[in-house]
Amino acid sequence: MTARSVLQAQWPILLVGLIFAVAFVLVGANFWRRGSLLIGIGVGVAAVLRLLLSEERAGLLVVRSKGTDFMTTAVVGAAMIYIASTIDPLGTR
Repeated sequence: MTARSVLQAQWPILLVGLIFAVAFVLVGANFWRRGSLLIGIGVGVAAVLRLLLSEERAGLLVVRSKGTDFMTTAVVGAAMIYIASTIDPLGTR
């Protein structure tokens, strides 16, 4: 299996992973609220991709049924965004 075929088959999880990587860089740079918000957005992107793509196209985003995967990731993403946007920054950026 070539790198090109892996990228074509697994682009949804790679996109979500890239969003998470940027979020972790932000958290590491002491922008933890922005990083946490971006993690929630990344989970939301995973939810939307799981809902819109077929099981063959969604690749590693497929865990259970489409409805279960979507609802689980949507709830976790929404909770993460809510928590990140409402928590007191405590002197951080």
